[in-house]
Amino acid sequence: MSYAARVLPLSVLLLLGAAPSAGDWSAAPSGVGRPSFYAEGTPGTVLQDTVSLTNRGGRPVAVRLRGTGVPVTFAGSAVRIPARTRADVPFTVTVPADAAPGDRTGAIVVRDADGRTATVPIRLRVGGAELSAVTVEHVAVRGDRITYELVNRGTTVLAPRLAVRADGVFGRRLLDRAPRALPVELAPGRRLKLSEPWPGRPALDAVDVRLTVTAAGGARDTASASARFVPWDAVAGTGAAGAACAGFLVGWRRRLRMADRPAAGEPLADVELTGAVR
Repeated sequence: MSYAARVLPLSVLLLLGAAPSAGDWSAAPSGVGRPSFYAEGTPGTVLQDTVSLTNRGGRPVAVRLRGTGVPVTFAGSAVRIPARTRADVPFTVTVPADAAPGDRTGAIVVRDADGRTATVPIRLRVGGAELSAVTVEHVAVRGDRITYELVNRGTTVLAPRLAVRADGVFGRRLLDRAPRALPVELAPGRRLKLSEPWPGRPALDAVDVRLTVTAAGGARDTASASARFVPWDAVAGTGAAGAACAGFLVGWRRRLRMADRPAAGEPLADVELTGAVR
């Protein structure tokens, strides 16, 4: 980097406002009246600013600088500040190429040889188009719970809502839970493994479970799973009866699916595939 820290005598500086301080030295954004750094740009943008390190004491101070939370590169990460002097250190913040639109927070942390630190906050706003998209994956019925995964496929933070429906082999509605907010926040790219309780599930039935997830911005996805419940303990002594129960459920489900198929020569319905993929 071609930048160099600028060192100025304190006697020619007009210092206004409070700055994070550690003993006789302090750190603050360059300029007047800025309590923190603010940067804004689209993914891949490199933004520039300057941090001022002021030594009010009578001895030189050696400090090291580092960035947290956001990608920060300094003109020099190790700086020696003479007595009663201010050193201005240029730095850059690089917006990650895969960053989603929204706000990020970070900080510049300055530490001296005695372990004293000063921290200056950084707020980075990432620009770009916003996309709300979610997928429901790996739905399964396990015991008295319905397990599934949610994946944020978009660029915005989602507060998902879940609706649950389950139908038995005779078309009887077993579950019909209206959409409700889930107690989770789904950041872009995040995957969550969740489960839905199902107390009082049937002991003997073949079930189709359907989960529908929605969120603000038009995010929506639906996924299904099938399960067969057979009371094996009750039929353990009568293997033929157990096999007959299972065979009945399988056969009934097959007949229902066959009934849904179009007759010979009947045109097939158009199928539209929707949803965002990564």
